Order: sequence, then structure tokens, then C-alpha cells
Amino acid sequence: MYSSRLFLLIIFLYGCEKSVNYQLENVIQLSFQGDNGEAYFNADNSKVVFQSKRNNNECDKLYIVDIDGNNFTEFPLKDGAFTCAYYSLDDKYIFFSSTMHLGQECPEIYKDPNPRKYIWPLRDYEIFRYANGEAVQLTNYPGYNAETTIHPTEEKVIFTSLRDGDINLFEMDYNGENVIQITTEYGYDGGAFYSPEGDRIVWRAWYPSTQEEKDQWKNNLTKKFIESVPLDIYVAQRDGSKKIRLTDNGATNWAPSWHPDGNHIVFSSNMDDWREDYNAYGSNFEIYMINIKTKKLIRLTENTTFDSFPVFSKDGKKITFSSNRDAENPRNTNIFIADVVDK
Repeated sequence: MYSSRLFLLIIFLYGCEKSVNYQLENVIQLSFQGDNGEAYFNADNSKVVFQSKRNNNECDKLYIVDIDGNNFTEFPLKDGAFTCAYYSLDDKYIFFSSTMHLGQECPEIYKDPNPRKYIWPLRDYEIFRYANGEAVQLTNYPGYNAETTIHPTEEKVIFTSLRDGDINLFEMDYNGENVIQITTEYGYDGGAFYSPEGDRIVWRAWYPSTQEEKDQWKNNLTKKFIESVPLDIYVAQRDGSKKIRLTDNGATNWAPSWHPDGNHIVFSSNMDDWREDYNAYGSNFEIYMINIKTKKLIRLTENTTFDSFPVFSKDGKKITFSSNRDAENPRNTNIFIADVVDK
């Protein structure tokens, strides 16, 4: 009798959870040239910082723009390649990864001979903290240190690093001290975000299981790139415990981040672009939301090209994302912002 009542209580609680049907409206384009990506809001949601390869630059630099498209400015530091910029809690700092410690030039990266294959190059990035015209280097581990995001209440950051010979998640203080390793399973763990309360994390991962997959991953690490493997979205406690797998569809599910309600994850996936002509998932990435408890999916974009890197404003009223839509060059990626409404 007790177990039956408990089961009914669980069903009742799940049934009473507020159902959402988010849609995007008033989509505005914020960038209009080059390849642009990873736009993240500042503390009061008034502007975003993002990376862009433009003006004949061979690698990405950083830019800042208001959410209405005004006050477009270039980040003052320009030597080397830049990626993954993120504001601190009070906008005192901007964290970013760069090769500026190696000099002015853009380091060479692996380029796959197959132009249809989407890969992430692993440059020799180190993590920096910028304020008042000065950049302080926080990491010093040759390889790859990037994808930094901040804790919502503490002066902590979570980041991705190749420092142990594999790609794992780590946490450290704003000054680079007290580094803690979060993930240890062999394979790729990256792109982590803290939950709005700071007690959980979400990230993308791929864990090779067959010998062929392990050889593939070893080759990726040797050549310093990550290819479009069947990535999945995971949620866990802040320390990596109690890990839950949210996706399991064979597609590339990536770029996850939190909705401010702490119950939903927004991410990008090519799950709806299975290509029979070459027996694989294609390059049409769309943006989805998933309920952590029920795993119910909501598709937010309906497009025929690339939509990814979705991030909500802290009040949940707006979302930024990167897309190939409306680009003069169909391979150019631009930054967009939209209102989020619950229909």
C-alpha cells in the first residue's frame, strides 16, 4: 500500500509541474560580417561579448556589442587567437582563452581534408582574466585550456583542459588557484555551465567504448582537434557525482546551457537531420530545450542551416545564439538575439 501511494505521489508531482512551450520572437541580427560565435551576456543583460574572425584576421578576436546592436567595439587585446570570453559576476573581469602568450601570430591548426566534416581545433590556449587594460594569465599547461564559465554566486570558474592527457572538466578560483578536477572518464568532457543555483553542472561528452572509437579519440588528441562525434548532454552535481545522461540519440548534441528556472537545458543538435545519402547526421543543427526530469523536448528553431551556442539572459527573457541564417556567405556564422515567450 505504501509503495502504491508513493508511486501515485510521484505521478502527481510530475503531472503538476508547469508545462512550458517556449518560442522565439523578434529575432535581431547583431553581427554582419565574418564568422561569429559564443555570445555571452554581461551581469545586467545589456550587452554580450563574443568571438569573431573578420577584417582579414586569420583567427578569432573578441568583440562587445549592446543587445540592441549599438556600441559595437573590439576588445583591446589583439595578439594571437581568442575564444570563450565570459563576464564575471559583477562585470569586473572578462575571462577568456587565448594564444597571446605565444606571440602575435595565429598558430596553425589541423584542417581535415574532408570539407563536410565539422571539427573543433584544439589550439594551445591558456586562460586569462582581463580588467582595466591588464590581462593576467591564470593557467600554464601547454595543450588546451578553454571554455570558461563562471559560478553564479562564488568567485569560481569551470573550464575544460587537456592537462592530464585527456580532455576533462576542472574548477578553479578567479585567481587560478585551488584547481579541482571534476571529470575523469576517458573521452571528451567540455563546454560546462553551472546551474542557476550553482549546485549542478551541465556539459557535453563523448566516451569511446570500442577499440575503433578509442583509436579515433587518440588520433584526435594527437592531431589536436575534436570531430563531430555522437556527443551527448549530461547533468551532474557540481563535483561531477550523480551524473545523468539527458540525450541518447546517436546525433551530435552540444553547446548546452541552463534556463534560469533550473529545470530545463537548452542545447544544439543535428538529431533531425539524418542523411540517407551518406548514412550520417548532417550539418543542420537546431536549438532545443529539454526538461531534466521528464526529458520532454521543445524545438526552438526551424531552419535549414546551422543554429547553435544558445544562451539565455539571466532573467530568461532573451536568448543569444549563432546561426548561418541570412548570411550573405552561406558559410558565415553570425550572432542573433531573440525574445523568449511562453505560448
